[in-house]
Amino acid sequence: MDKLDFYSENWFSLHWFQPEVLVAFDWANKPFLLLIFLIPIAFLIKWFVSKSLGQKLPVALPEKQLKWSPVVLLRFLPSIFLMLALVCIILALGRPQKTNEKVEQWTEGIDIMMVIDISESMQIEDFKPNRLEAAKQVAENFVAGRFQDRIGIVIFSGDAYSLSPLTTDYDLLKAHLSDIDFDMIQNRGTAIGSALAVATNRMRESEAASKVVILLSDGENTAGNIDPITAAELADAYNIKIYTIAVGKEGRVPFGKDFFGQPKYIENSLDETTLRKIADIGNGHFYRVSNNKALEEVFGLIDTYEKAEIKENRYKDTSDFYQIYLKWAIGFFLIWFLFKSTFVSNVLQD
Repeated sequence: MDKLDFYSENWFSLHWFQPEVLVAFDWANKPFLLLIFLIPIAFLIKWFVSKSLGQKLPVALPEKQLKWSPVVLLRFLPSIFLMLALVCIILALGRPQKTNEKVEQWTEGIDIMMVIDISESMQIEDFKPNRLEAAKQVAENFVAGRFQDRIGIVIFSGDAYSLSPLTTDYDLLKAHLSDIDFDMIQNRGTAIGSALAVATNRMRESEAASKVVILLSDGENTAGNIDPITAAELADAYNIKIYTIAVGKEGRVPFGKDFFGQPKYIENSLDETTLRKIADIGNGHFYRVSNNKALEEVFGLIDTYEKAEIKENRYKDTSDFYQIYLKWAIGFFLIWFLFKSTFVSNVLQD
């Protein structure tokens, strides 16, 4: 039953007696409704007593005049209207209500910068379909699970580039993540320090209760003009927590295909030491992942760690509808009174 049904109908509409309407109400005094079952019992007792103890007059009539007529049913009208009046009074005593609850949720908010490596080595296929595409998919799932947190994106290879400022427009963030490819930055290399510096610059004026950088890379710092350790110390000065994720396996890994369509393999190495130290300086955690599932689990852990407390206010707007049934009761009582106090009652009895 939608809101319009309850608030647009006139009180004299039979709509108020439809079963689905009565069931949809919240009854403040629900036990009163049980009294409805006593009404027919009371009338049966009254009828039985009247039948047993009422005055009987023997009347001699020819048999032809004893034929039954539907008109005799009219004598029950006063009792019917009295019963209806009592039912409506009980419904009013039950206090039918409708409550519309409004919930407002908010958090103090967390600012998160995702710093994603798009260097050439992210094309390695030890992740499916490759390291970058796996990272993009997991990052999109991470964004979808946030609530009122501002998230930004920095990408880097030989240079670092702010792809998206901090925002709560999650659809825009997903579109940016989907569009990331290897040609966005021409300079080759891995500028981890520069990427951290760009992320810190984006967050330095933030007043969020918690500020977080998630750095995802598969290599060692080979480009840029800022040392990664210096960049991490600068981030720490602005109370930015840093999580570092080292992506990829050590040793021979598939990278592209040869002339015959067979996978080519190259030797892969990764500078864990620097990434561990960055996480240590940033009071975060270092993670090493070697497949898609492990990457998903790490982002799931970070998602759990960096959850702001959700606060809420609840507003209840309660509307009473007992007046409607009270008006119906008054109407039925007036009709009953008319039948009992005028010549109509005598006509019905005769």
